[in-house]
This record gives sequence, structure tokens and C-alpha cells, in this order.
Amino acid sequence: MRTLLFISHRIPYPLNKGEKIRAYNLLRHLAKSYRIHLGCLIDDPADAAHVAHLREICAEVEGFPIDKRRQKLIALARMRPGRPLMLDYYRHPGLHRWVAATLVRTRPDIVYIYSAAMAPYALHLDRPGKVLDMQDIDSEKWALYAQDASWPMRAVWAREARTLLAYERRAAMGCDVTFLVSEPEARRFVELAPETAGRVTFVENGVDLDGFSPRHAFDSPFAVPGPHLVFTGNMDYWPNADAVAWFADAVLPLLRTRPAPPEFHIVGANPGPDVRRLAGLPGVHVTGRVPDVRPYLAHADVSVSPLRLARGIQNKVLEAMAMGRPVVASPAAYEGVRAEAGRELLVADGAGPMAAAIGAVLDGAHPGLGAAGRAAMERGYAWSATLARLDAALGHVLAGEPAAG
Repeated sequence: MRTLLFISHRIPYPLNKGEKIRAYNLLRHLAKSYRIHLGCLIDDPADAAHVAHLREICAEVEGFPIDKRRQKLIALARMRPGRPLMLDYYRHPGLHRWVAATLVRTRPDIVYIYSAAMAPYALHLDRPGKVLDMQDIDSEKWALYAQDASWPMRAVWAREARTLLAYERRAAMGCDVTFLVSEPEARRFVELAPETAGRVTFVENGVDLDGFSPRHAFDSPFAVPGPHLVFTGNMDYWPNADAVAWFADAVLPLLRTRPAPPEFHIVGANPGPDVRRLAGLPGVHVTGRVPDVRPYLAHADVSVSPLRLARGIQNKVLEAMAMGRPVVASPAAYEGVRAEAGRELLVADGAGPMAAAIGAVLDGAHPGLGAAGRAAMERGYAWSATLARLDAALGHVLAGEPAAG
């Protein structure tokens, strides 16, 4: 069996972030063909308990704890012209030493770099078999943040966007192949970095069709009568926090005039003060961390995904569709999802159109929407199907052939 070194900026469990969901399913799939040595950072002390579970999948797992506040200070202290802050935020001397020792000890056939932030751990290696999984174009996220930020953060985020894009380009050119999470995202990166054409491809996210299924019978988690609108996502992620704040302030008041006003449930861990204050608004509920999001989705009348800033594929959209629930998404949340707008989910741009789309679902205008969404997930989003592209690309890397395309 071949050997693979996987370097990740976060421990890929529990499955409470999109990047963890992708990494975990990658590892489970790759473990069928490779002995995996996983080195990762742990930015939540509670996550350290899950190392034992990952050792059931991987031949070796080493996690290195970091403190978010301390890493921010280190990144600022090490700031140099042209150097992205992200690289030093995710820099850990212990992980660097472990990677160097593991390379000598195991001589891996593949070095799998999970996110551009981890490229400094392996980009210097003069060897074949290096692959970079960028998932999303992180530099584009910082550019979007800068557009809406005020001084001085506008300048900080704009600088991060410029310097990180330059580094992403170098990292992609230093690897045999670079993966993005969707075809539009891969196409956009090649537009930004034309020199990478022929070295960039996409490996889409999938969804656990057995776990997220309308066949499960869950007790209702709701203590008040509906109808119920549900948003799921980690709430310390700024685009999620921005989305629910905008929805509660701009969309929900338009729906509160209905004869049966809907209740809006914000379901996700680590809500900050700006999200928690939304619970003071009529019809808004902030759950914080829950043991399982599926009961909330199963009993939702509509799953809403009103993101204004988004990259790649939104797992929250895939999961709600897999549960057979009607989904109303913004154009940003819909981008990259291979599903037919108007038949398998609804896409609405702006507060008025989104309120109208949700109202139409609540009024029974789209009775087959949830079932059509589930069928779309079954048709193209099983992990076994989406990861077939990964197998093909890695096969080309091992054979010394071009892997993109």
C-alpha cells in the first residue's frame, strides 16, 4: 500500500465546519488506498479528544494545539512586506519538525497539502507527488471582506488579499496539481493566475446521503409553533454571521406580516455578540452548539442560505437538499451547486425576492421542491462519485503525468 502525508490547518473532526467535512471524507476515501500520516493543528481544545477517532482511519495522527489569540499576535509581529498574515497564523514549529521527520521516516508517495496556508510546510520540497487542495480561493474572500470593511481593516484585508493571491499562485506552481472545490472556483483561479492553466482542476464536495436523509425520524427540536425557517453553520465564521444578521434585519420583517409569521432558527456553534443579540428580535432563536443539526433540518419548513459572501460549494445547501427540505438560497450560496434553480431549489437575490420565495414555499407553491432537491443530491453528490476525480488525478500524479483537466 502506498503512503500519503496529509497536512491540515485544522483537525478534520468533529464535522462542524465545511473544511472539516471535506477533509474527513477525503481521509476516509484515501485510507482505502494509502497509509495516511496526518499532521494537523488544533485550534479548539475540545477537538483534541477526537484524535483517537482519526487514528482508526489513519496510520498515524499528530495534532498540535494552537491558541487563536496568540497566533494572531504572532502573525502581526512577524508581518513583513509581501508576506500574508495567514502563513504565520498557521505556523507551528512542532508541526514543521514533525513533517520533516515524517518525510524522512515514511518517504510518502503523495504529500497532500490541505489549504494554501499549509504550503510552507512542504512547498520547499524538491520532489514529485505534491498536491495542493486549496478548496476555495482564500484571497478572494479577503478581497470581499475589504469591500465592506471600514478603515483600518479595509486596508488590512486588502493587503491580505493581494499578498495571499501572490502566494497562492506560487504554491500552485510548486505542486503537481491544485484542487478547488468546484469548476467555477477552479476557472476563476486560472483567470487570476493564468500561468497555472493545466495544473488546476476541481474535486467537488459531496454529502453523506445516508446520514442526511429524509428517511430518518427525528423528534422536533422546536418549542414553539411554526412555520420554521432554519439556517445552519458555524457562527464564528464571518460570512455566516453576516448572512443571519442581514436576514433577521432585512428579510424576516417582511415575513412577519404573514397570518402565521415564521420563526427563524440560527443553528450553529460559537455565536458572537452580534449574532446573540438577534435573539432579542421577534421570532428569532439562536441555539448555539447543538449535538446534531439534522432534527432542525428535518422539521424545517424552509432551509435558508442567505449568504452575501461565499466561495466554492456550501455544505449547508447540500445537506438541506439531501434531507429533502425546500431550500431558498442567495446567488452567492447557490454558486457551484449543480442543481436547477426553480425546480430543485429556489434562488433569490435581495430581501424582497427572498421573502417572496420563502412565502411561496410556505403557501404551498412548490410542493415537489424538497423531493427534487434530494434527487439532485442522489444524482451527483455522493462522496464516492465526487471523489472519483480525486482518484484519477492522484493516479496521474503517481504516473508522472499531467493531473489537471
